[in-house]
Amino acid sequence: MKKSVFYGTLVAAGLAGGAALAQSATLSEVQSRGHLNCGVTTGLVGFAAPNASGEWEGFDVGVCRAVAAAVFGDATAVEFVPTTGQTRFTALASGEVDMLARNTTWTFSRDVDLAFEFVGINYYDGQGFMVPRALGVSSAMELDGATVCIQTGTTTELNLADFFASNNMSYEPVPIETNAEAQQQFLAGACDVYTTDASGLAATRATFEDPSAYVVLPEIISKEPLGPLVRHGDNEWGDIVRWTLNVLIAAEELGITSANVMELAQGTDNPEINRMLGTEGEYGPMLGLSQDWAVNVIAAVGNYGELFEQNIGEATPIGLSRGLNAQWTDGGLLYSPPFR
Repeated sequence: MKKSVFYGTLVAAGLAGGAALAQSATLSEVQSRGHLNCGVTTGLVGFAAPNASGEWEGFDVGVCRAVAAAVFGDATAVEFVPTTGQTRFTALASGEVDMLARNTTWTFSRDVDLAFEFVGINYYDGQGFMVPRALGVSSAMELDGATVCIQTGTTTELNLADFFASNNMSYEPVPIETNAEAQQQFLAGACDVYTTDASGLAATRATFEDPSAYVVLPEIISKEPLGPLVRHGDNEWGDIVRWTLNVLIAAEELGITSANVMELAQGTDNPEINRMLGTEGEYGPMLGLSQDWAVNVIAAVGNYGELFEQNIGEATPIGLSRGLNAQWTDGGLLYSPPFR
């Protein structure tokens, strides 16, 4: 019996080793092309938007650049493909983009029915409401009969219907395609209310000429776990995107930053850091990447906390606190599986 168990263990180990060495078709295509195609929003300041020079920047953009750094050692080896709530899934399913990093909510039907794979959560969010201060509204329960700007093809569209129906209220939807269109319609008075993820409301409000003239109401009516996703069917590519996100999260917990990663990559007394940064084990090659893939990621974009604070944190015009997006050691939900 002991011999059988031992033999079974060896077979399992051999199978696992073979699987680890399998080549990702998507990775091969990306490498042959010379850059990553990453689907992002059409423009949401702080998360993904071109700056005055036309260069894309933001929290979600950082995730795209991190994957490019993992694959190529070059965070600029990425093309950004703007997508709307309606076009994003077609772009991913068709192969137009290799991944989405586009404030997209992880749901059952998107994961199962649309055959996508969410590789993790990079922002824990919830749907909220924004109104002009002059409207005199202090609660979403006062919105009966309101006109509401809502992006089509999103979970917010369904959540809105559920919220009003469950509270026996009515509303008139004003369908819009993009955040820019929503902002334009809302500021023009075409709708009383704009609803989307609370982070998106904060980002949109920060761009207004007078942000203080608009109020984000206190109610959060849904869970919106936002994260990058890839197509079903290429587990090896999913592993690369998943563990790149985990590098960002774990690096913050372990105190690895863009400023000290090169020093720590020489070796430390912490085995977890050594495994992640490539001085112990062969974790990069297991993914089909270089031994220093994680070093390249952190050196290029920083850790999760650096990305957060630089793009959407309290010191930025967006002004978001960490909240649920704090590390688990600080009472938040951020948690990376171990590198071992």
